[in-house]
Amino acid sequence: MIEYDPLENKMILKLVYFGPALSGKTTNLLALHDLLDGKNRGDLMVLDTKNDRTIFFDLLPFYFVTPTGMRMKVKVYTVPGHVQHNATRKAVLTRADGIAFIADSQRAEAFNNRESFSNLEENLSFVGMDIERVALVIQFNKRDLEKIVTDEDIQGSWGATGIPIHKASALKGWGVLETFRSLLEGAYDRVDGEYGLREKHGLPKEQFIDQLVRLNPAVAGSRDGR
Repeated sequence: MIEYDPLENKMILKLVYFGPALSGKTTNLLALHDLLDGKNRGDLMVLDTKNDRTIFFDLLPFYFVTPTGMRMKVKVYTVPGHVQHNATRKAVLTRADGIAFIADSQRAEAFNNRESFSNLEENLSFVGMDIERVALVIQFNKRDLEKIVTDEDIQGSWGATGIPIHKASALKGWGVLETFRSLLEGAYDRVDGEYGLREKHGLPKEQFIDQLVRLNPAVAGSRDGR
């Protein structure tokens, strides 16, 4: 789980975007990277594998400092979607503090979504993690396409899990920030319960979110003007 070094007084959170091949994990990260203030995130790094790739970037690459002096950083990763890269998926999931499961809204992809979620559960178990103890959100991506599952179908199939569900079109840029913010909120709650971010480190959830979700000024202006 969380990487915390009390001697150096620093904490690194790891967030992972998981899901079937071509569901839009990479598109989410590319869109998120563009939406966030350039001063607030590091460069995108790409690890190419055959037929797929893993990308990641740091949020607050030089850390931000809590009122008690603890340095804090967040790393955001995707995993490759194709089954032949399962070993890489396990490695990336190791010590994850939060996971965004990116499902494909197309009706033809319903089976792949279920198979990928089962793979997520299996891989977490393999690396010694309990899915019930990880912050988890679900995003149904590609809502801009035709032949997609309805909102009622999504609620009927996934609503009983109690996992926060978001609708998005990462290609068009909507739903991306909402998914990310929800993931941060869940990760904060889990970490706060164990490490006392609010009481021990003087970091309330609102400040934590505000530090991380700072928009690119051009994006912020366009959103304000809508």
